[in-house]
Amino acid sequence: MSTPGPAAADRAPANGDALAPPPRWLLLCEGRAVYELASLWAVRPFLDLPRGDGHPVLVFPGFIASGTSTRPLRRFLKEQGYAAHCWKQGRNLGLQADLEHRMQARVHEMRRRYGRKVSLVGWSLGGVFAREVARAVPDDVRLVITLGSPFGAPKANHSWRLYNLLADTRIEDLDPAHFERMREPPPVPSTAIYTESDGITAWQSCLERPGPLSESIAVTGSHCGLGVNPLAYTAIADRLAQPAGRWRPFRRSGLRRHLFRRPRYHLAGF
Repeated sequence: MSTPGPAAADRAPANGDALAPPPRWLLLCEGRAVYELASLWAVRPFLDLPRGDGHPVLVFPGFIASGTSTRPLRRFLKEQGYAAHCWKQGRNLGLQADLEHRMQARVHEMRRRYGRKVSLVGWSLGGVFAREVARAVPDDVRLVITLGSPFGAPKANHSWRLYNLLADTRIEDLDPAHFERMREPPPVPSTAIYTESDGITAWQSCLERPGPLSESIAVTGSHCGLGVNPLAYTAIADRLAQPAGRWRPFRRSGLRRHLFRRPRYHLAGF
C-alpha cells in the first residue's frame, strides 16, 4: 500500500492552526480498514511479539465509537498477557460533563485493583483523552500510546464539525492555551502511532513532539484500520513490553527498518 508523497502544502506551521484536513480522496479510501482486519487475521499467527507482564492496560475508543470498536485490540492485548480493559464510558461523543473526572476515576480504580500503574492506549479522540488523563494523574499511569490522535491541531480533520454538534463544549469555545498545552507531551513515556495515508485526520497533527520520553512511529494503513493494523499491533506490543521505569525509544533495526519509516518531523512543523 503506497503512501502519498510530501508536498509544499503538506508542511504544517509549528502551532498547527493552519493545518488542513486530509484530501477527500484519502477519506474515500478509508474502506481499506476491512483489508487491514483481514491482514491481521492472516499474519497474527506468525507475529513473534514480546509477552506482557500482566500489568493493566486501559483502551479508549475513538470519536462516536464505543468499547465494541476496541474489542479486537483488547483481545490481542489479553492474548499477549496484559490485563486489558474497556474505558466503560459508553460511546465517545466528545468532552461531556464530568467525563474527565470519570476517566480519571477509572484509572484510579484499575491502579487500586492491580496495585500497578496503568498503561493507556487511545484511538483517535480516545488518544487525546488518554494523554490528558495521563497529564492529570501521572502517578497512576505507566505510559501512553495513541493511534492517529489529533492532539496537534483540533480542526485538522473531517470530524470537527460533528464534534461541535455532539460535545458539550465547542472547539471554538475552549481557551487557546488549552490546545497549546495539549501539544506538549504528558509527563509519562508517550508514543504516537500514526499513518501518513490517514483519511480522517491530518497525520502531521498526530505526531508526538520528540523528547527524552516521547516518540512517534509511522505505519502504513488507514485511520479506521489503526485498531486492527498488524504494524500498529507490533509497535504496541513492543512499547508495552518495556520494563516499568526503563523506557527506551522504538528501535528500527533488522526487518523493522523496512516496515517502519522514520517520522518526518520537518513536515509537521517540529
